[in-house]
This record gives sequence, C-alpha cells and structure tokens, in this order.
Amino acid sequence: MESYAQPILNGILLGGLYAIIAIGMSTMFGIVRLVNLAHGDLMMLASFLSLTVMAWFGVNPLWTLFLVVPAMYFVGFFIQGFLLNRVLGKAMEPPLLVAFGLSIILQNLLLLIYTPDARSLKTTLAVQTIPMTNYVSVPVMYLVDFAAGIAVITVLYLFFQKTYMGRAIRAASDDEVAARLMGVNTKNIYAKAMGIAMMTAGFAGVLLGMTFTFYPHTGPQYLIIAFGVVVIGGLGSMKGTLAGGLILAIAQLLGAQIFGPGFQLFCGYVVLLIVLALRPQGIFGRV
Repeated sequence: MESYAQPILNGILLGGLYAIIAIGMSTMFGIVRLVNLAHGDLMMLASFLSLTVMAWFGVNPLWTLFLVVPAMYFVGFFIQGFLLNRVLGKAMEPPLLVAFGLSIILQNLLLLIYTPDARSLKTTLAVQTIPMTNYVSVPVMYLVDFAAGIAVITVLYLFFQKTYMGRAIRAASDDEVAARLMGVNTKNIYAKAMGIAMMTAGFAGVLLGMTFTFYPHTGPQYLIIAFGVVVIGGLGSMKGTLAGGLILAIAQLLGAQIFGPGFQLFCGYVVLLIVLALRPQGIFGRV
C-alpha cells in the first residue's frame, strides 16, 4: 500500500489541474451546446503569452496571470462574437469546422513565432516538495494546481449563481427565445460566456506551463484530457468536472504505477469507457 500512496496523492492533486483544464469546455457546452475543438490550443496560447510576459518583465509566472487572464477574455469574446456566433444555429457541423480551423491556425502561428522547441515556465515551485512520511511527500506545484482548480471552479459557480450576468447567461442557456423576450442580447451573452471560459483556459495554460513542458502542437493532448474529464463528470456540470478530473488523474497515475508509464493514458480511458457504459451522461450529467 505504501507504493500506491504517492500516486494516489499525486492523482488527487493533479485532478484539480485536470478540472481547470476542462471547466471552460464544460461551461461552453452547458451554455451554447458547443464543443470547442480549439480549447487545447487556446490554453497553449495562454502558456506562450505567459512565457512572453516573463521574458519582457522578468517576473514569476504567477504574476503573468494578471495580464494573460484578461487578454484571454478578449480573445474568447472575439472568437465567439465575430466567428462562432455567425454559424450558431446552422446545424452542428459549421461551429465544429470553425473551431477546428482555428485550432490549425493557432498551432501553426505558435510554431512560426516560437519554433517547435520545448518550453516551460520556470519556477522553483516545480522542484519543491513537502515531506509527510518516509514514503509520501506533497509536490508543491501539484498542490498549487489543486488549490487553483478548486478556487476557479468555486468562483465560477458563485458568479453564475449570484450575479446578474451569471443569471443572464444561465437564462440564455435554458431558453434562448425566452431570454430574448426578457431583453437579453443572447449573442452578446454567448460572447461574454466564451470570454469567461477563456479566462479559465488562461489560468490552465499558465499552470500547465509551470507544471509540464509544452510545445506549439500539444494543444490536442490537453483537449483529449478535457474531453475525458467532462465526459466522466457530465457535460455542463461544474461539480462533475471536478469529480471527473480527480477520477481521470487518479486512474492514470495508478495505472502508471501498476502497469508502467506506457499504460498511463490507457488506464485513464479504460475508466472513461466504464463510466460511459454504466452512465452515458456522466456521473453528474442530466439525462
């Protein structure tokens, strides 16, 4: 059991990062019924923006959040307001094609500007640990990821429940026609919702860059993780996103411990298939 304690602890802490990776995608699906195929590449955009801010000002990566997160809001607002809103309501394929095209453009743009070299947002937190026993220690960076995931999901939940804008977004999600009759500009609301979702992607991108190395083409890797999390937890559910992140991360790290590192992704998606077989709508999804 001692050999499993560390991967279980790491999986729980990493689950917070997985949740923040997926919460933006889950939110947009819950509001607009849109699967954003460019979600992972937009997180990579945030990682590289943070890298640029670090190079310009020589600050800790966490300080770059104050510039990257607002910038990602405007990126999301522009994408939804000027691209995706134009094709909403025209069947499922046009929004998917626009998002896929945006993904390809972002990957190649980042490749052109930053080259294909591996990058990371260097911080001393990445090598610090807190010893608990002779066999278990807490990686400080994973602890920061977990705390940030809980904080972002909590703030997002309170925003949707307690603010006028949050209630307007929920109203547009529940019944677009009724929301319009009540004076809600649904297109503008969708653009603001996308901006908020991209703010969470900005958080995720900076934390990912501090935790792992990244490349211009690693966006799809995190898109797949986001898909796994929201499918396990239930599309559109915030508590489901947190639960899905914990389950997927624990399954991956335990699988790597038991069967070897090559089986990490395999074990995570075996759990995904089991959840789909037993509860297709996800653990907290609505039928």
